[in-house]
Amino acid sequence: MGPMIRVRVVGVALDPAQQHVILLKPVDVESHGDRVLPVWIGPQEAMSILVAIEGSGSPRPLAHDLMTAMLGELSASVDRVEVTHLDEGTFHARVVLNTPVGPRTFDARPSDAIALAARADAAILVAEAVFAEAGVPDEAVELEAAADEDRVEEFRRFLDDVDPEDFQG
Repeated sequence: MGPMIRVRVVGVALDPAQQHVILLKPVDVESHGDRVLPVWIGPQEAMSILVAIEGSGSPRPLAHDLMTAMLGELSASVDRVEVTHLDEGTFHARVVLNTPVGPRTFDARPSDAIALAARADAAILVAEAVFAEAGVPDEAVELEAAADEDRVEEFRRFLDDVDPEDFQG
């Protein structure tokens, strides 16, 4: 695989069709240009990433909180995540773990990988080829910021009020 660019999450937003998109931007804008990589993700993953970025926590552990706790219990940690390639419009990623028996790599959806990285404060890397294919100039991104407190608060209230019977057929 070719060179990788270290990125940070600059936000989770909604596109005009109200789909969630995570925006990744090179940490070193001087070397890698002022561009962003939009990656479309599901609403649950968007909320999980927001909760992790804002460090706000949720009333009950989300799936990525559980994964992080399990890794810690097994003396493993997330070293980094890599968005490795694009295949017919679908992004592919992997999570690299430090474990007592050495590094281990797992294929993952970018949304899951980034949600884990955000909790572990781990590096997020994107293949230069992916940025070349799907990156856009920073100013070209016209999206509504979804990272506002109201959305997280609304989600938290939903988690507090939800009743398992609500989901039975």
